[in-house]
Amino acid sequence: MLLLSSLFAGVLALIVVALLTLNILKKSSGDKKMQEISLMIQDGARTFLKREYKTVAFVVLAIAIIFSVMPLINKDIGTEINIYTAIAFVTGAVCSALAGYIGMSIATRTNAKTTQAAKDGLKPALQISFSGGSVMGLTVVGIGLLGLFAVYKIVGGSISAVNGYAMGASLLALFARSGGGIYTKGADMGADLVGKVEAGIPEDDPRNPAVIADNVGDNVGDIAGMGADLLESYVEAIIATIAIGYAISASSFSNIVLLPFAIAAWGIVSSIIGILWVRFGPVSKAQQAMNIGVYVANIIMAIGSYFIIKQVGLTYESYGIMGPFWAMIAGLITGIIIAAVSEYYSSSSYRPVKRLAESAQSGPAVVVVGGLSIGMVSSLIPVVCIAAATIIGYKVAGMYGIAIGALGMLSTLGITLAVDSYGPVADNAGGISEMTEQKKDVREITDQLDAVGNTTAAIGKGFAIGSAAFSALGLITAYIATLSRFAGSKLVLDLSDPKLLSGLLIGGMIPFVFSSFLAGGVGKIANKIIDEVRRQFKEIKGLMEGKAKPDSSLCVDIATKGALHAMMGPGIMIIVAPVAVGLFLGPIALGGFLVGSLVTGLPLAIQMANSGAALDNAKKYIEEGNFGGKGTSAHKAAVVGDTVGDPLKDTMGPSINILIKLMSVISLVLAPLFAKLM
Repeated sequence: MLLLSSLFAGVLALIVVALLTLNILKKSSGDKKMQEISLMIQDGARTFLKREYKTVAFVVLAIAIIFSVMPLINKDIGTEINIYTAIAFVTGAVCSALAGYIGMSIATRTNAKTTQAAKDGLKPALQISFSGGSVMGLTVVGIGLLGLFAVYKIVGGSISAVNGYAMGASLLALFARSGGGIYTKGADMGADLVGKVEAGIPEDDPRNPAVIADNVGDNVGDIAGMGADLLESYVEAIIATIAIGYAISASSFSNIVLLPFAIAAWGIVSSIIGILWVRFGPVSKAQQAMNIGVYVANIIMAIGSYFIIKQVGLTYESYGIMGPFWAMIAGLITGIIIAAVSEYYSSSSYRPVKRLAESAQSGPAVVVVGGLSIGMVSSLIPVVCIAAATIIGYKVAGMYGIAIGALGMLSTLGITLAVDSYGPVADNAGGISEMTEQKKDVREITDQLDAVGNTTAAIGKGFAIGSAAFSALGLITAYIATLSRFAGSKLVLDLSDPKLLSGLLIGGMIPFVFSSFLAGGVGKIANKIIDEVRRQFKEIKGLMEGKAKPDSSLCVDIATKGALHAMMGPGIMIIVAPVAVGLFLGPIALGGFLVGSLVTGLPLAIQMANSGAALDNAKKYIEEGNFGGKGTSAHKAAVVGDTVGDPLKDTMGPSINILIKLMSVISLVLAPLFAKLM
C-alpha cells in the first residue's frame, strides 16, 4: 500500500490537471489582436522546446547506450549499471520533458485569457492565471511520481537502476533551465536596452521586435525550465531517501524504503487541497490568497504525515519511531522560512527594495552595488536554516533523516510550483494588456497581478535553490552510504586526506566557471538582438510611428539558435567533471568535490537570484510613481540595474541549483564503478 499510494496520488493529480485544463480552455482569449499575440508566444515557445529537446536527445541516447553496454565492459559493475539503468534514465528524461511541455503549453494559452478575465475584476483574473500555474505544479508532481512508480516496478526495486531515473530528470533539467534561461535573458536584455533605454518606449511596446521573444522566454525559462528543475529536485529527494533506506535495510520493499512514496503521495493530496483553497476561496489580495493556500497545504501535510509515519512504525538502530517525522517537519519549516526570506529581500512591500529604489536617484552604479549587497546578505538565513535542518534530521533519524528532511521541504511542491508558475502567466498577461492597449482599469489589474508574480517568482527561485541544496545533501549522503555498502564498512570523509581537500577546492570552483559560461551566452544573444532591433527601428519605415509591424520572428530565431548553442558547453562540462574526478582522483576526492560545489554553489545561487529580483522590483516600484516615476533619471538608473540583475535571477542563479544536483546524482549512479577504485 505504501508503494501503491503513489500510483493513486499521481493519477489524482493528473485528473485535477485535466479538469483545470478543460476549465481554462473554455475561457475567452479576448479579441483578435489578443489572440494573435498569444498564438505568436505559443508558437515561439513550442518551437524552442522542440528544438531544445531534439538537441538534448542525442546526449540522452549516448549516455543510455553507455549504461546498456556496461555489463560487456565489466561484469561486476554490470550487475549494478545495465540496461535497466538505461531504461530508468531515459524514462526520467522523458517524464521531465513531458511535464515541462504540458505545463508550458497550458500556460501560454492562459496569458490572453487572464487579460480578458481582468475585464471582470481581480478575482476572475487571479483564478484563471493561478489555474494555469496549477496545471504546471500538479503535472510535475503527478508525472514525476507516476514515472518513478513505473520505473520501480519495471526494475523490480533495483536501487542502482532507480537512481538512473533521477539522473535522466536531472540531465534534462540542466539543459531546459540553462537553455531557457539564456534564451529569456538574452531576449529581455536586448529588448530593454534598445527599447526602454535608447528609444525611450515602454516595456512590452508592440513596436519593439524583441518583445515577443522576451515573452516566449518567460515561458521556456520560468515555466518549462523551472518545472524540469523542481521535478528533478522532487524525484531526487524521494530517491535519495530510498537509497539510504536500502543501505540500512538491504531490502527494496521494506517499509523504510517505501515510506517516501507514501509521504510524496500525501503531499500531492495536500497540494490539491491548497490549490482548491486559492481557486475558490475569498480574494482581497492576490499574494495573500496564495500564501494562505501554501500554509493550508503545509498544515495538512504535517498532520497527515504524522499519522502515516506513526502507522508505518519504523524502527532501526537507536532512533525513535517518530524520528523521520521530526526530520520531515524540519525540512518543511525550512522551506517556509526560505520562501519568506526571499519575499522580504525581493518584494517592494519591504524596506530593502524600497531603499534600493531610493538609491537609484544617485545613478545606476549605486543601484547595481546595492542590489548585489541585498543578495549577499539574503543568503545568511537560508544557509543557516538548511544547516540546522541537516543537524536536526541527523540527530533524530541519522542519514535517513537528512534525506527525508529534503523530501519534507518538497512534499507540497504541487502548490509551491503552482504559485511560482503563476508569475510568468501574469507577466505575459500584463504584456498582452500593454500591447493591445487595454483600458486603464484592466491594465491596473494585470499590473497588480504582474507585481505579485515578480514576488512569487522570486519566492519560487529561492525555494528551488534551497530545496536543491537539501536534495543535494541527501544525494551526497546516499553516495557515501552506497560506497559504504560496497566497501563493507562505514566510509568517513577525512579532512586530513589531501585528495579530499583537492576535491573540495575543485568542486568549489565549478559553480563560478559554469556561471561564466552562461553569462557569456546571454551577452552574445543580447548583442545580436540589440543589432537586430536597431536595424528594424532604422530600416522599417513607419515602425516607430506605429504604422508598420516589426518582424518578431527574427528575434525569436536569434534567441533560439543562440541559446541552444550556448547551453551545450556548460552542460557537457557538468556531466564530465564528476566522472573525471571520480576516475582520476578516486571516490573520496569525488565526495569532497560534491561538498565543495554545494558549499559555494548554495550561497552563490541565492545571492544571484535575490539580487536580480531586488533590482527588478526596485525598477517596478519606481514605475508605480515613486521617486519621480517613469522617464526620470532614477527610473533610467533602475532599468540599467534591472538589466544587470535579469541574467543573475533567471539564468545563472537557478541553473546553479541544477548543477549541484546533477553532479551529485551522476556520482550516485556511478558509485558502483568508483567503489572499485577504493
